[in-house]
Amino acid sequence: MINIEMLNDNYISDVLDIVLAEDQIKFAGTAVEFIADSSANIHRHVIKLDSVVVGFFKIDTDYPAQFDFCTEDSIGLRAFAIDLGQQGRGVGAASVQALLPYLKTFYSSYDEIYLTVNCKNPAARACYLKGGFTDTDKHYLGGLAGPQYIMQASIS
Repeated sequence: MINIEMLNDNYISDVLDIVLAEDQIKFAGTAVEFIADSSANIHRHVIKLDSVVVGFFKIDTDYPAQFDFCTEDSIGLRAFAIDLGQQGRGVGAASVQALLPYLKTFYSSYDEIYLTVNCKNPAARACYLKGGFTDTDKHYLGGLAGPQYIMQASIS
């Protein structure tokens, strides 16, 4: 069973054990970078499969101020990552499916969530689609690793 929780000190060593493929790091960053991001507008979360931490992500409450493609009452999903050893088993799609109800509970004051996913990362795009996001049919061209699909899901 997938559970999502806010990052706390008890999970830091577990998060640091998460391994990503080298080509995924350019999209999601490293576990060390995830832990180090203490920006006020960034909320860090862990993904657990049963009681084991298998992934992480950030919610950016300042996303609309940075990107003109999203609405005022939205948040952004960043650095979504699943441990390499758990990939290919449906954990990513199940995690995205668990994300939307979690957001409805803990981010109910926001209407939508947006993300960008690199066009060179079709597996991640498919995962987000399976999890309930829709492709806006628009592209973000300011990404460090090339063009990105803009995806959106309703929270409310």
